[in-house]
Amino acid sequence: MIDSEGFRANVGIILTNGEGGVFWARRIGQNAWQFPQGGIKEHETPEQALYRELAEEVGLEPHHVELVGSTTRWLRYHLPRHLIRRHRRPLCIGQKQLWFMLRLVGAESSVRLDASDSPEFDDWRWVDYWKPVNDVVFFKRHVYRRALRELAPLIFPEGAPEPPEAPQRARRGRRQSVGN
Repeated sequence: MIDSEGFRANVGIILTNGEGGVFWARRIGQNAWQFPQGGIKEHETPEQALYRELAEEVGLEPHHVELVGSTTRWLRYHLPRHLIRRHRRPLCIGQKQLWFMLRLVGAESSVRLDASDSPEFDDWRWVDYWKPVNDVVFFKRHVYRRALRELAPLIFPEGAPEPPEAPQRARRGRRQSVGN
C-alpha cells in the first residue's frame, strides 16, 4: 500500500534476546544487514503484517515471541533517487514504518531463515543494541536511530544506554570561504 504522498506502509521488527541484544540479519547474497521488515498488505493491520513478516522472514510464530511495544507513530525514510522506480505506478518514494519491539521467548533453534519460498536473509546474529544504527544502509539510519531510541526504555527500564553519535555525511555543494 502506497499512500498519496508516495510512501509504502511497512512494519519494522526489532527482535531482542532479553539480554539487550538485537536480531541482525544479512540480506541474501549481499553484504547488507538489517532488521526484518516488510510491507503492509491491503486490509491487513500493522500487527497482522508484523506476524506475517516474522513468519516469512525469520520463521517465528507468535508463540515464539512476546510483543513488548511499538513506536507511537510512523517513521519515514526517502529512497535515494537511483532506487526510485519511476516507471511504476503508484510512484513509491520511500517507506513509512511502524516499528515493533519483540522479545524471543522460544528457543533460538526456532529461527528459520528458509521458512518461505523466497528467503530474504542467509545469516543472522545477536548484536549490541545500537550496532544497527551505524551498520544499516545510510538512508535508513535516522529511522533506525529514532525507533531504537523510542523503544529502548521497554527493554532497559533502569536506563537505556546512549546511542552512538551519528556519523557525519559529506555535504555536497559549494565551499564557502570565511572572512572573504
